[in-house]
Amino acid sequence: MAKAITWRGKTEEEVKQMDFQEFLKLIPSGARRSLLRGANQQNPMQKRVLEKVAQDDKNLRTHARNMIIVPAMLGKSLKVYNGREWLPVVITLEMLGHYLGEFAHSRKLVTHGSAGLGATRSSKAVSAK
Repeated sequence: MAKAITWRGKTEEEVKQMDFQEFLKLIPSGARRSLLRGANQQNPMQKRVLEKVAQDDKNLRTHARNMIIVPAMLGKSLKVYNGREWLPVVITLEMLGHYLGEFAHSRKLVTHGSAGLGATRSSKAVSAK
């Protein structure tokens, strides 16, 4: 039997039915403080994103990487700008309380290749013949 996916002991249906004050009690303090201070009023872009999510907009793009994921966004697909391109992000239960920018990385991992000729002092001692 498959294990049911839960978030903080709540199933996805319970989270969607949860009121905002109950949701605030379950998220980390930084996100809770930001939402209590009215992040939607400070950043009108976040308010527009929530309105478009409520309208069930299919092609929703946003620059609001600092937006906290709330239960109204569950199951929706957004495109988040990482500074170069729009990355698709599908909101799942485990993402609640996190920021959108955490799921659209803006920097690539650094991968270093091997040193070439003339790259270091030791490689200069090798004859070119």
